[in-house]
Amino acid sequence: MKIGTLLSAAVFLSAAAEARPPNIVYIMADDLGYGHLKAYGGAKIETPHIDRLAAEGMRFTQAYAGSTVCAPSRSVLMTGLHGGHTPVRGNLGDAHISDEDVTIAEVLQQAGYATGAYGKWGLGLQDSPGNPLRQGFDDFLGYLHQVHAHFFYPYWLTFNYGRMMLPWNEGGKRGQYSHDVLMERARHFIRKHKDRPFFCYLPVTIPHVELAVPNESLQRYFGRWPEIPGFQEKREGYIVSPTPKATYAAMVSRLDRDVGRILALLQELGLDRDTVVIFNSDNGAQVGHDVNEVFFEASGPLRGFKGSMYEGGLRIPQIVRWPGKIEAGAVTDHVTYFPDMMPTLAELAEAGGLPPTDGISFAPELLGGEQKEHEWLYWELIGGAEREIVRRGARKGRWKFVQNDMSKPVRLFDLQADLGETTDLARHRRGLVEEFESWFQANRTEPRKQPARSAVSYRDYVR
Repeated sequence: MKIGTLLSAAVFLSAAAEARPPNIVYIMADDLGYGHLKAYGGAKIETPHIDRLAAEGMRFTQAYAGSTVCAPSRSVLMTGLHGGHTPVRGNLGDAHISDEDVTIAEVLQQAGYATGAYGKWGLGLQDSPGNPLRQGFDDFLGYLHQVHAHFFYPYWLTFNYGRMMLPWNEGGKRGQYSHDVLMERARHFIRKHKDRPFFCYLPVTIPHVELAVPNESLQRYFGRWPEIPGFQEKREGYIVSPTPKATYAAMVSRLDRDVGRILALLQELGLDRDTVVIFNSDNGAQVGHDVNEVFFEASGPLRGFKGSMYEGGLRIPQIVRWPGKIEAGAVTDHVTYFPDMMPTLAELAEAGGLPPTDGISFAPELLGGEQKEHEWLYWELIGGAEREIVRRGARKGRWKFVQNDMSKPVRLFDLQADLGETTDLARHRRGLVEEFESWFQANRTEPRKQPARSAVSYRDYVR
């Protein structure tokens, strides 16, 4: 081959490499609070690798989950539809997304991405239309059912259309920490697809209860703080640590360790500057025995925790890193929530075929462009046999609407003046409450009929 031809080929390959859309690694913690991390004011838990993400990327101060509990938040994330439109609106066990729904994974898969998911799915069981392999993922390892994901030493995990057995956990043994198995598979996926664009979705299961972590992580915190006397209660099937503070901190630090391992792998493979890494949480921190409420101050300056429509149940840590594209150490107060992930990732991937969405891409905010803002954000949680609304919340600009008890009036807070949501202004601002009710009537649909909730025993997963 002539030298000119070789040079032309080199230029072509260089241009092709430049034109390749970015890989996307999305790490979503389970029940990690706004105040757990040092980057958000936390003081007790060591998270050097997540701190590095913040130092090298953009930290969001006003990012919100899709709902205040696990499954509906994931439904909002995957479908790009807010809580009044998304198919799964409660932690109903067997509820699922359907064939008619289009997920982030399907959009990216159609754009040529390899797609893998490793962790807690919560949007459909094996034989349902919500199975992740029917919703745009090429590879899946993890937990399909919400309850299954409460256990860190199960004797099996769902692996595509079958099971991955974990024999070292049979008979109540604690030989294989499921989080480690999931992260190993995720790293395998990244290595396997290093030569093409990939979407690696990591809805990890820590630091959700149960309180359990391998000893090598626990030793880091063991004895550091006075523990809670008599904390080890009896709960069928669950491991409840007698050292809840040390164990909880160790779980967060183990997640941080694996964030570091993902970053190191991207560096090793030469993919660091070609990969967008997103880190956030599925909702606010879980309450229990003052560990999060008091000791770790997991909600920081915010009111409430997981399950509540106050800021502490919805506002989450969120960091996005893309070396050479996103300004290092940037901090933004742009208001964003899970419906925005669909259009954002599609824009970054230059993917077509975007379905109708309630989201607004925040790619311009990441890349220094002109950013559009939401007029309204909306959250909903349903439950009970009639699938009625249990809680709802909304935000318009500085105004936050909260109804944690549907038998009581909507409460109204001015987040600009009252971040802790201490003073209800609804009586003085009736026009705003009426505006919310009008918007609600025009922008919500009734939830689809879903299967009845099935009883799930821990014995299905632990023996």
